[in-house]
Amino acid sequence: MEEYEEACALRSQGWSVSAIGRHLGRDRKTVRSYLSGQRIAGTRAPAHNEYLRYASYCQQRLNDDPHLQATVLHAEIVRLGYSGGYSTFTRAVRGHLIRPRCQLCQDDFGYSAVGGHPATEDVRFDWLELPAAPAHWHCGGRAHVLLASLTRSGRWRGTLTESRELPQFVEAMDQAMRCLGGTGRRWVFDRLPPVCSARSGRLTAAFTDVARYYGTTIAIRAKDELNDLDEAHRSLTQHWWRTVPDSIDAQAAQASLDQFAQRAEERTLQGHAPRLLLTLPPRPFPARICTRRTVTSQGLVNFRGNHYAVPADLAGAVVEVRQRLDELHLSITTTGGAVIARHHLAPRGADLTVAGPCLIATVERKARPIRPARRRCPAGASPRPYSREALAEAAALCGQDARQGVTALVTTAPEPATHHHANGATGPCPAPATRDTGGCDKRARHLTARHRRRETS
Repeated sequence: MEEYEEACALRSQGWSVSAIGRHLGRDRKTVRSYLSGQRIAGTRAPAHNEYLRYASYCQQRLNDDPHLQATVLHAEIVRLGYSGGYSTFTRAVRGHLIRPRCQLCQDDFGYSAVGGHPATEDVRFDWLELPAAPAHWHCGGRAHVLLASLTRSGRWRGTLTESRELPQFVEAMDQAMRCLGGTGRRWVFDRLPPVCSARSGRLTAAFTDVARYYGTTIAIRAKDELNDLDEAHRSLTQHWWRTVPDSIDAQAAQASLDQFAQRAEERTLQGHAPRLLLTLPPRPFPARICTRRTVTSQGLVNFRGNHYAVPADLAGAVVEVRQRLDELHLSITTTGGAVIARHHLAPRGADLTVAGPCLIATVERKARPIRPARRRCPAGASPRPYSREALAEAAALCGQDARQGVTALVTTAPEPATHHHANGATGPCPAPATRDTGGCDKRARHLTARHRRRETS
């Protein structure tokens, strides 16, 4: 603004535009645009977005065919005059959210909705840390509770977990959703480290696989966006925490929390509408939990309310307990990863001692997400023809009639070039002449002969 005022003052004194530009260190075209009023000081000029000219045509084409590939649509608008690149085009399509969702594709995860209706509930997840947790819970002195609530009916559940790492986070989510009876179409999170970056809000690749496995989408809510329902669930959980004695284990505390949440629902949600949820996969997402334990003097490893036997000479050693959530057994390994024993997984909190043949030599593979088999959507098996509305949009872009607009759209790839021979006949262009490799072959023969002479000598 100061430079603009100085330029106006110099212009009133009779300075030329070029002299003002040299004095201010600015280009003379910039100075001229400000002095003529084409640009306003302190206001950024809006960036030119060429996609907006073709937005209505793209919207119409995607409404006609939601499965239309972005490469095909980009090629169509290029033939209509679009000069932007493919990455710029796809970024604009994602930013404007113009592609409609196909209901058949959304239901194509092998799991149907409860009651045969589409899921209308969203599941909101929230973390709550409770202080002064018992030491035998192995959670570092603070109990982590994952609260899962349905946005419409208000039903909720809480799950105790040892830490906030991704495997424990996925296990707590799966346990909470199974208590609720299913999952919604969308998961709503804060900017939690297992889900997305706390700074940029970008989803992590690992958690994207989790959402794809359960057939849901993810939404990140604004920072510190808590409603009255979230505050009520937090208050109820903190009230329950003050009644938990220090003598019980984590499994008994989890059972107590489930009963408390169920009683709270019966008091506050009488006569609520039936829930519309998607059924969950038969097994949880195959995340792998890895926790460290110390072997007792009796050669036992304590894990979630049960004791698992290892060789007696390992008393006092630090080992790792590894469990894949979709398997019915666990492995006890050294800190370096060598498998010591493998046992069948006992029910949580059963206070059982699992013993048996424990020297099993196995090689564990890296856990991979097992996605359900997907069917090909019949609506997207073949491309749909152009509709009258799409042809009208194309004609408006070309400034021509509908017939010429159709011609511009259905233009195929150019035919192979023809070659006019010396005798007047025409035909396909001959293949380009190959490089003469006679010299290379001669040198190869010479090197082979020299190598043979060396071996003889």
